[in-house]
Amino acid sequence: MKIIILGNNSALPAHNRYPTCQVVNIDETYILVDCGEAAQILLKKHGISWSKIRHIFISHLHGDHYFGLVGLINSMSLLGRTEPLNLYAPAALSSMIAQVLAVADTVLSYPLHFIATQDTASILFENDIFSLKTFPVEHRIFCQGLLVTQKAKGRKLLPERCSYYEIPTAYFRQLKAGANYECKDGFVVKNEWVTEDGKPEKRYAFCADTKYTNSFLPHIIGADIIYHESTYLSAEHERAASRFHSTAQQAATIARAANAGQLILGHYSSKYKTVYAFEEEAKMIFPNSVASKEGDIFEI
Repeated sequence: MKIIILGNNSALPAHNRYPTCQVVNIDETYILVDCGEAAQILLKKHGISWSKIRHIFISHLHGDHYFGLVGLINSMSLLGRTEPLNLYAPAALSSMIAQVLAVADTVLSYPLHFIATQDTASILFENDIFSLKTFPVEHRIFCQGLLVTQKAKGRKLLPERCSYYEIPTAYFRQLKAGANYECKDGFVVKNEWVTEDGKPEKRYAFCADTKYTNSFLPHIIGADIIYHESTYLSAEHERAASRFHSTAQQAATIARAANAGQLILGHYSSKYKTVYAFEEEAKMIFPNSVASKEGDIFEI
């Protein structure tokens, strides 16, 4: 799993930083997380193929998180996309998109499946490879975070050992699930003789825009990487609270409480020309903190 940071600023584009937009890559299936107004430009700039985007998640309906969406879905159509696209967002966005497309007499070249997010934790999508789960955060308007889980692949088979015990390929699924194998003569082949530990589950938590709170902590416990907004430095903690945002130190406190592997900071206020101080503040509480920059790639 890879997380590619594109836009990492708050409401206004400033200091060569753009509003929120990032991509999660799972085995070359792309999930676009929020879609600020520069999304098309940033995707092209960093060589991210639009055709691989199968899912788009919009956390909430403040413009810096979705103003790039209509342009992107229209451009996908202009380029002849035929693959379906799943869009997960607050319900009101569906009629807004429909109206914009209607006044332009635009008919998309591909199926756009709109799935309205709910004000509870819920599974948006799940297959054999990964799942997308939302969880409520605490912002000025309805807002959801996103937990992306790449599923464990079970035990890893050792082909030579399987051949030695003449285990039929039809039984390989059971071996990957941890089962032993009983030969025709009653001899039991222990699972650990013919398999080894497979790749573990990988979890990425996008905590969206939120004030400092531990209300969603149960949903992100043990995540490999957490992205948590850090709109302000600690000196502005009162302003952060009044605007339902967080500071870098508060983000680090959440990461520490969640026992996360790594913390990514972002959603910086445009009042700050540089972001070095965000990382310094966060590291005082949670050492494995990174102040994100456009183009950063984090791999689990």
